[in-house]
Amino acid sequence: MSNNSFFAHESAFVDQPSEIGEGTRIWHFCHVLPGARIGRHCNLGQNVMIGNDVVVGDNVKIQNNVSIYTGTVVEDDVFLGPSCVLTNVSNPRSQVNRRTLYERTLLRRGCTIGANATVVCGTTVGRYAFIAAGAVVTRDVPDYALMAGVPARRLGWMSRHGHRLGRPDSSGVMVCPESTFRYRDEGGALRCLDVNEDAPLPANKAVGSRPYREFRNQNNPR
Repeated sequence: MSNNSFFAHESAFVDQPSEIGEGTRIWHFCHVLPGARIGRHCNLGQNVMIGNDVVVGDNVKIQNNVSIYTGTVVEDDVFLGPSCVLTNVSNPRSQVNRRTLYERTLLRRGCTIGANATVVCGTTVGRYAFIAAGAVVTRDVPDYALMAGVPARRLGWMSRHGHRLGRPDSSGVMVCPESTFRYRDEGGALRCLDVNEDAPLPANKAVGSRPYREFRNQNNPR
């Protein structure tokens, strides 16, 4: 199924009423439930479910086998890795109906949820935070935090381009090796000194030119 503004594979189900933004692509065996709102230029991989009244922003990438349940808000530019898990009830019981008690989960702009990671409901994942594969997030995550483990703990800071930031210099500044954007920890909150967190990336910084391992090997030579 498709129209002039978005594409949906013939095996996908898009229930009505729902809102699908221009340029969005919905692939094999997806199901968009009534009341869902999906923004522009999103990509839903195979076997994705978007629940009733879920809100998904613009330019969101959702990989295969992800279910986004009622109560979840996904802001612009979020990446959801394959088979990551989002929930909406902290204490589920089959015998107890809690359909009016779904808890809110907020994935803020630009954050990454790694493959097979779990975000327990009622939490907020901050802007450009990076949740490592397999991590279990049980509490709010600050902007730019690198989180790993079970339960997830902060291991450091990640740049907007997805690189772990090194030690700060004498002025407290950390530099992303790919973009050269500068970052500073301001009282436990990381801030980019060169681009506002809500601004789009400059066009010349929005396309990768070198694989991640090249940067890692450069910073950590054997």
